[in-house]
Amino acid sequence: MRVAYRIRALPFLLALLAAFPPAATATPPRNDDYLSELLARALQEKLHEDPYWRTLMHYKRGVFGTRSLVDDPRFFLAENGKTDSWAEMEATLRAFFRSPEDDEKHAVCRFVARFDWLRRRLSIDPSKLPVSRCDSFEKLMDRVGPQSVTLIFPTSYMNSPASMYGHTLLAIRTAYESDLLSYAINYSAITNETFGLFYIAKGLLGLYKGYFSILPYYAKLQEYSDVNDRDIWEYSLDLDTDEVRRLLMHMYELQDIYSDYYFFNENCSYDLLFLLDAARPGLDLTDRCAWWVIPLDTIREIKKSRMIDQAFYRPSKSTKVKHIASLLPEERRLEALAIARGDTEPARFSGQSIPPEEKIRTIDLAAEYLQYRYAKKEIAKVDYVPRFLEILKARSSLGASDEERYSIPPPPRPDEGHHSNRISLAYGVVEDRPFQEIRLRPAYHGLIDNSSGYKRGSQIIFLDGVVRYDWPGERLEVESVNLIDIVSIAPRDAFFKPTSWKVRTDLLRRTLANGKDYLVYRLSPGFGRAYELGGIGLWYWMLESDLHVGGALEISYSLGAGGTTGLFQDVTGWWNLHLFAQDVYHGLGDKDNLITACLEQNFRVSSDMSFSVEVRSETYHEETTVESAVRWNAFF
Repeated sequence: MRVAYRIRALPFLLALLAAFPPAATATPPRNDDYLSELLARALQEKLHEDPYWRTLMHYKRGVFGTRSLVDDPRFFLAENGKTDSWAEMEATLRAFFRSPEDDEKHAVCRFVARFDWLRRRLSIDPSKLPVSRCDSFEKLMDRVGPQSVTLIFPTSYMNSPASMYGHTLLAIRTAYESDLLSYAINYSAITNETFGLFYIAKGLLGLYKGYFSILPYYAKLQEYSDVNDRDIWEYSLDLDTDEVRRLLMHMYELQDIYSDYYFFNENCSYDLLFLLDAARPGLDLTDRCAWWVIPLDTIREIKKSRMIDQAFYRPSKSTKVKHIASLLPEERRLEALAIARGDTEPARFSGQSIPPEEKIRTIDLAAEYLQYRYAKKEIAKVDYVPRFLEILKARSSLGASDEERYSIPPPPRPDEGHHSNRISLAYGVVEDRPFQEIRLRPAYHGLIDNSSGYKRGSQIIFLDGVVRYDWPGERLEVESVNLIDIVSIAPRDAFFKPTSWKVRTDLLRRTLANGKDYLVYRLSPGFGRAYELGGIGLWYWMLESDLHVGGALEISYSLGAGGTTGLFQDVTGWWNLHLFAQDVYHGLGDKDNLITACLEQNFRVSSDMSFSVEVRSETYHEETTVESAVRWNAFF
C-alpha cells in the first residue's frame, strides 16, 4: 500500500496532452432520432447491467445497494450517476451528441473507454457525432508506443504504516529498449501526514483522497530502491496490444479523479485491479477480493488468472551494499566504510599490496555505499561529487567491471510464500488444566511463521482472535483479540543503523490479585536494537511501556514499563524459533511485576501448513504459571 505526499509530480499524461489539445472533426449537426434509437437499443439490451460497464464505472454491490467506488463528482455525467447505472449511461450517450464547448474537453475525449465500448456494442456511426474520435488520445498512443504491462511489487517498508504490506503499481513498457524509460501507473492517497494515530485513523476511515498518476518508472525505482530500501519484484503480464490500449483508455478517464482511500480495502492494490479488469473483459479481479485487500493477495489473484508470464528480481541499493559486504572480511568492510566517509583516500588504498579481488570489491563497496548515503540525503552534493569521482578514478585503475561479480541470487518469490489468512487449532495445558483453542487471523505474517517470501524479523498481525475451551471448568471464553501487533527487528551493522520497534494493542485475559482473570485492553509500544550473532541468530532488546485499561483493575488502569530481550533464528528452511524474556513493572494503578519467558518454535509442512510448539512461563503476584501448547496452522 502506498500513500503519497500532497506535493506530487504532474502526471505524464497531462504533460503530453498539453502538446495535443482535443480536436473536433467537422460533422453534421446532432441527430436526435439517431440518439433516441441508440438509447432505446441500450435499454433494450440492458447494457447498463453489463459487467464491463460496471467495471468502467467501478460499480459494486454493498449493504445499501449498488454504488460506484469513485467519489469524485466529476466522474459522473448524471446527477445520480454514482448509484444509478442507467442514468449514467443515458447521460453519457447524450453527452456524445453535444457540440464541444470552449475550454471543455468533449465527452468523447473525457471518457474514451466508455466511448470505445459503447461505440462497439451499439455500432455507433462516428460520422453522426460532433466529435468522431479523441485525436489527443490517439496522438498520445502514437508517441508513447505502449507495448506491454508489468506488475511491480516493491516489498514491505516497515517504517511507513501504509507500506508495511508492500505496494503494487503498473509499468507500461514502451518501444524504447530500456525498461527504465517506461512509465509507472500508481494509485496513492494524498496526505501531509506520514505517521501517528491521527494519520492511521484517517486512513482507516477513508478520509484521504486517492488519485492515479503516471510517472517515469526510473523515478519510482529510485524512490523505492534507493531511498526506501525496498527490493522490487517485476511480474510481466501477458496483455496484448488491444488490452494494453483498453487499460490506458480507462487510466485516461481517471486522471485527476479521486476516490476515498482506505488502508485495508480501497487501497493502492485494489483500485489498480480496475485497470486490469478494464483491459481484459471478464477478468473481474475486483470481485475476488475480501473486505480487506493486501497487495500480495492481489498478486496471487492475478497469478490465478494466468496473466503472469515471468518474475524478475530487482534488489535495492541497500541489498547490494549488504551483498558486497558479505563477500569481504571485516577489515576490508571497515576500509570501504572509511573510503566512503572520506577518512581514507581511494588512491592510497588502491596502492596497497592486498589481493586484487579484495581491492576491487572494497572500492566497489565504498562506491555503492556512498551512492546510497547520497540518495538518502545523508551527504551534501558538494561533498559527494568530488569524493565519488575519486573513488571512480581509483576503481578505473583496477581493471574493467564484471557484471557477474556481484550477481545477487533472487530470494523466494513473495507470491510463493504462505497466504495471508490463518486458522489455528491448538491443544495445551496450563499447569494441570488442559484446554483446546481455535485462533483466526485475517492478516498477515507472524514472527515465527515461515519467512520464505517475507521480510525476516518482521511481524504484522491484524485482528487475531483466540477462543479457548477450558475442560475442567467447562468454560468457553475469548482468550484474546489482537487488534494490531507490529514488530520490526532490523539488525544493525557498520553500514546500517536501523531502530527496531514494536507496537501492540489488544484485548487480553489477565489474572489479577484476587485469582480471577478478566479481559482488559492493552497498549504496548517499544523500541530497541538488534544484531546478527553469526550463526547463532538475530538477537534484540527493546525498552517498552505497557498500559492496561479495564473495569476490574484498580482505578481502572495499570501503567508500567520494562524491557524484552530475545533471539530469533531460522534454524533450517522448515524450522525456526523465537526465545525471549520480558520484565515489565506496573507501578501505577493496579501494581504488579509481570515476568515472562517463552520459547516458540514453528515447523513448516508446506507453504500453507505448519505446526508450532510454545512453552510459556509467567510470574505475577509472586506466582508462576507454566503454559504449553501445540498448534496446527493452516494458511488460506
